[in-house]
Amino acid sequence: MNCPWCHNPEGIAPFPQLVWYETRCIGSTKCLKACRKAALNPTPDGMVIDRHLCDACGDCVATCPAEALEVIGKSYSVDDLVAVAVRDRIFYEKSGGGVTLSGGEVSMQARFCAELMRALKREGIHIALDTCGAANWKTLQSLVNLSDLVLYDLKIMDSGKHRMHTGFPIEPILENARRISKLGKPMWVRTPIVPGYTDTVENIRAVAGFIEENLPTVERYDLLAFNNTCAAKYNRLGLTWTLEGKGLICEESMEELAATARSEGLDSSHWSGLTQRRSSNVVGERANP
Repeated sequence: MNCPWCHNPEGIAPFPQLVWYETRCIGSTKCLKACRKAALNPTPDGMVIDRHLCDACGDCVATCPAEALEVIGKSYSVDDLVAVAVRDRIFYEKSGGGVTLSGGEVSMQARFCAELMRALKREGIHIALDTCGAANWKTLQSLVNLSDLVLYDLKIMDSGKHRMHTGFPIEPILENARRISKLGKPMWVRTPIVPGYTDTVENIRAVAGFIEENLPTVERYDLLAFNNTCAAKYNRLGLTWTLEGKGLICEESMEELAATARSEGLDSSHWSGLTQRRSSNVVGERANP
């Protein structure tokens, strides 16, 4: 599998993980002495973390005088997360928003997320479920039933290309989308516009056509412009990002794709994100309402 969204060829557990910030490092060796696993290896190109040895215990973090090492990712209980969420209750009430369960993929932690959603419901908090739909229907349905809104990703409509780039067939994802809509659940469908993968007029026309014909509860269709600012995060985690070096999509291309979706009958089509502005090399961010 070579998914540009979630490629992790090393098979490393995603969190918690130790990361090293090159710009903060002052060359202290205290971290090396503190590491009981000998997982830190200074090289001419920077600190290399052996992620098969590192258990993210944080001993090295505590000794680093420049705070160049950090453990990212934290385990929470349901009660912990609810306590965090209710802090923003006034904001939810004023904005009409709520809590979005996103990821990763929420259905990978379905039992925990269902418990969290039930707890949030008891607090009267609106819940959005963000999913790629690549899940067993029984598992996904249990989460959909607890949500007020489903944010659903449709990336590539060509079956062969979808399997090649994501490692998962498109057909079950499409069927799950139909089932969610048949339940009467409000949906927002999103397509990340990734250069060389999802950024063709033909692909967007196919996604929009599917929505128009099969998903009557979709309230809006969002095209999300490719964001290339995450390369440093991949490097810190020792992961390979297949899209490193790719430039931003130009504004004209995003407008063309949104217009394509509207031509299929989806007047609720919008695009947003960082783009290269029209006829210039200036980068701008736009949210197209």
